[in-house]
Amino acid sequence: MDCIPVLVFCFISYLIVRTATPTNTINTAQIIRDGDTIVSAGGTYELGFFSPGKSKIRYLGIWYGKISVQTAVWVANRETPLNDSSGVVRLTNQGLLVLLNRSGSIIWSSNTSIPARNPVSQLLDTGNLVVKEEGDNNVENSLWKSFDYPGNTLIRNIKTGMDWYVTSWKSPDDPSRGNITGILVPEGYPELLLLEDSKPKHRAGPWNGLQFSGMPQVKPNPMYIFEFVYNDKEIYYTEQLHNSSRHWRVVLPQSGDIQHILWIEQTQSWLLYETANTDNCETYALCGANGICSINNSPVCKCLKGFVPRVPIEWDKNDWSSGCVRKTALNCSRDGFRKLSGVKMPETRKSCFNRSMDLEEWKNTCLKNCSSTAYTNQDIRDGGSGRLLWFNDLIGMRTFFQNEQDIFIRMDASELASYGSWCSRDTAHQQYMTSPELPLAL
Repeated sequence: MDCIPVLVFCFISYLIVRTATPTNTINTAQIIRDGDTIVSAGGTYELGFFSPGKSKIRYLGIWYGKISVQTAVWVANRETPLNDSSGVVRLTNQGLLVLLNRSGSIIWSSNTSIPARNPVSQLLDTGNLVVKEEGDNNVENSLWKSFDYPGNTLIRNIKTGMDWYVTSWKSPDDPSRGNITGILVPEGYPELLLLEDSKPKHRAGPWNGLQFSGMPQVKPNPMYIFEFVYNDKEIYYTEQLHNSSRHWRVVLPQSGDIQHILWIEQTQSWLLYETANTDNCETYALCGANGICSINNSPVCKCLKGFVPRVPIEWDKNDWSSGCVRKTALNCSRDGFRKLSGVKMPETRKSCFNRSMDLEEWKNTCLKNCSSTAYTNQDIRDGGSGRLLWFNDLIGMRTFFQNEQDIFIRMDASELASYGSWCSRDTAHQQYMTSPELPLAL
């Protein structure tokens, strides 16, 4: 009988130690109540219930575990908040994470297409909440990953794919979906696009081998490396920190200006490291078809050389949305191409590309295809490789002096005569040469 108090004491001590020791996993026999949390192995991220900003509404989310300012990086029930602290999270035998309200109704759930045998849910030190089979530490085998369902924030080693999108919060107090969405557009040659109320707002420009042509401010830097991968098997954009111990996030705010934000330990605050969209020329199709925007000009919009306003009276009122049309219609038998340097490439949703042709082969192909309107090097590294070809109006161009990519715009011979040397169908076998033109001389 003397052993019983000792056993009771040991059992109670075990429970105290177990409760006091943070865990990064839950299984089907465990639950998370409001006030409980699970913490990633290194303590970097924490999952539990929180109220954003000045709100008293409760959400299940993930936030940084080691910084003084609670900063949420993922929210589960964005559209179905809890009005009190009655929320409970559990993992079902089928491998589904479910969030229950006071009445026991499911208000949010993960999903899986693969039947689970012995599921557990784990918060990784990358900030990724996964559901997996117990003992399987290969993240790629996970039944479900929170990284596949971002909110307004991307963290750590960012990797965006074809089904990827981010959406802004409605406000700092309300993480429900706002009206700004970031997506990777698959049509033509893919590029990143921001939508406002489902309408294009900003575009990053096509990838040129070094960067997106419309984001010259995002360039090699000491904080992170970035890459755009597009091949037969996959397509994604990725960012990876040089120092993985730094706290770093990419946020899509309600303004639509994508922000790279860095935690500064000395000041215990977030620093805006860079922002992608900087001025009015980033407004989607501001100058209409075949127009070009120059932020230092007044007005900012002009027609490309060889084009005139489609509706002059609207342009006189600084409404450029109707765009520009050619002064002289194309004549396939005598067309050539004018070189334009230092500009953001046009929208690529109605373009096609070839990874192997050299510039001379592609130029000849364009000349033979009477419906083509422009072409460029797909990759500007090492003298250029791959070709990108447009068949429609050129939309969304602007001047960028630091952009090293050239575009060759199809023109009638009569328009090219005053612009210096050019290449026509009759001289297509010769080496193409042209005099560089200043991008503002439009």
